[in-house]
Amino acid sequence: MRELTAAFEGALARRADLVAGWHAEGSDAYRLLHGAAEGAPGVTVDRYGPALLVQTWREPVDPAVVASLAGAASELVGQSLRPVWNHRVRPVDFASWYPLADEGDPVARELGVVFDARLRHRGQDPLLFLDLRSLRRRLLVEARGLRVLNLFAYTCGVGVAAQVGGAASVDDVDFATSALAVGATNHAANPGSAVVRQHAADVHAFLRGATPAWDLVVLDPPAFARSKHGVVDVVRDYPALFKPALRALDAGGGVVVATHHVASVSAAAFEDTLRRCAAKAGRPLRSVEMFGPEADFPSFDGQPPLKVAWCVVGSDTDAAAGVRGAPPGR
Repeated sequence: MRELTAAFEGALARRADLVAGWHAEGSDAYRLLHGAAEGAPGVTVDRYGPALLVQTWREPVDPAVVASLAGAASELVGQSLRPVWNHRVRPVDFASWYPLADEGDPVARELGVVFDARLRHRGQDPLLFLDLRSLRRRLLVEARGLRVLNLFAYTCGVGVAAQVGGAASVDDVDFATSALAVGATNHAANPGSAVVRQHAADVHAFLRGATPAWDLVVLDPPAFARSKHGVVDVVRDYPALFKPALRALDAGGGVVVATHHVASVSAAAFEDTLRRCAAKAGRPLRSVEMFGPEADFPSFDGQPPLKVAWCVVGSDTDAAAGVRGAPPGR
């Protein structure tokens, strides 16, 4: 465990200025160790408000080590953090590490936005994926006045960011009603005048029945999933999702934000797939801006697993005329 301790100390040193910046902008949710790129494969350490979440995918760790990591992190952030350990191979009972019944439901803040930060719930994953902060940050600036469709919404972090950013409306779509229930809590905890609608539905089925009406569509699928309505396989068939997402846009055009989380697919290959699909669908992309996670998710090869494509799509009239250029403003 000395290697883990040493890796964590190095990661904290590299994040000292970052932590100060996050606190200044109203954030207390961020990654403190991205083990795959920082000398501790199979381990991540995240802060979620008052808690420090240590997750392991290979070997379990000694609870004393988890406590020591929390102590080091507490010293850096200037607040005592409760340690939580989740061994993803064989879930452990960490009730003694984080007595939620005694402390109420903890919340985390990101860019001033409040999120449910419970770490003990029905699923394995945290209720907020920290690597997607880069997209939520952008939506806080660019969602004003837009009609936003949030596909594979999970706990609606993207939808909440759009709401706080001044969106006119937000439609969150996810099959899991339990995740949408958390999302409803997140929406209610934050300011915004957007009309918020939640749809407990399979994304394939929802898109087949949707009337094109949105200015911005966020497509954030899992790597693989199967339901009675279809298969999600982002490596072999991303167009099966991207094409109907394009068609969900208003005839005046807009933006589709598409994400990909599989490390073996490069950003260049992902962009090429999106451009080819859009051209075949008759909605060619006017521009594609690629970006990844923020600095707390370093990559050893400059190719982080998360790829976000901000795709600007022209109007139906432009597509029919073969016109390319900036889309009309809204």
